[in-house]
Amino acid sequence: MAKQNYLDCDKLCRTLVSEASKGIFRPVYLLMGDEPYYVDMVCDAVMANCIPEEDRDFNQLVCYGSDTNADKVITAARRYPMFSERQLVVLKEAQMMKDVENLHYYCETPLDSTVLVICMKGARADKRRALYKSASRFGAVVDSVPVREYEMAGWLQSYFSSRGLRLAPDAAQLLIEFAGMELSKIAIETDKMLRNLPEGTVDVSAEDVETNVGMSRKWTLFELSDALFHHDAAKALRIASLVGSSAGFAMPAATGRLFAQFYNLLRYHAVKLKKPGIDSYNMASELGISPYLLRNYETAARWYNLKKTMQIVALFREYDFKGKGGEQGESSQGDLLVELTAKILA
Repeated sequence: MAKQNYLDCDKLCRTLVSEASKGIFRPVYLLMGDEPYYVDMVCDAVMANCIPEEDRDFNQLVCYGSDTNADKVITAARRYPMFSERQLVVLKEAQMMKDVENLHYYCETPLDSTVLVICMKGARADKRRALYKSASRFGAVVDSVPVREYEMAGWLQSYFSSRGLRLAPDAAQLLIEFAGMELSKIAIETDKMLRNLPEGTVDVSAEDVETNVGMSRKWTLFELSDALFHHDAAKALRIASLVGSSAGFAMPAATGRLFAQFYNLLRYHAVKLKKPGIDSYNMASELGISPYLLRNYETAARWYNLKKTMQIVALFREYDFKGKGGEQGESSQGDLLVELTAKILA
């Protein structure tokens, strides 16, 4: 089984969650990989639906890899349920269990009356060995991979769409800036927003994000990158000064966010060179962004040609180094952001 990308993983997890909500369970779930959100997503769905609450004292066991071993887990899994059609055994932090590979002895002949969930956050079972192979054959394996930064806006659009909402592109960028790349945090902030939005709301704007997730900053790095893409020098320098003077501002975080935008612009130029006649839809697909956001890159490409974009990308490396204390001189973190902005616009 090839390593899944986030789209494959997301689709599989939604299928498993949907099955669980309908009372359909796999004998074994092996939930592993670098993105804890998907591990929790499936595990939580199984735990919420597998055993009725009144039966959980007798038929649901949650254990941790650091506190148990394979023999104990297998013994628990081979036990028959009490006054119920099934039992649930959940092993969390399975990567902490020294003999976790021995669970393959159970996974090769799982009981129909037991659902076994094996969670390995930030780790993976060896795909060449028996545990992975038996779980793949008789159960479900989720190998979660992180959503890359340039894919995050698309992930958010899909996440909101699954809840019957349309998220404006600028609102998506604002939410990413506030919540970062942590899918679990984004999910929490989204749930908070849903509770506070007026009933019947379908379209979620940037103002909704600001109001409902606790943002109080007037200017953001997203708005700075937007001003840079439109080569609005006065606005960009004003935003850079305000953002740089805000409490807790850190230059490395700013260079990382801006780098992602200009790196995508570099990719835009590269695709244009390789496929001169490419249409907007396919270009957006190549970049992993929505057609709506592509317009920003088309505008930026008129201001920053390939050579200039390459120079700007090199600037981010220089200022990331300075922001981490290298050759910073007497410049503050905010001063560095203004300097960088001026050089991009030059």
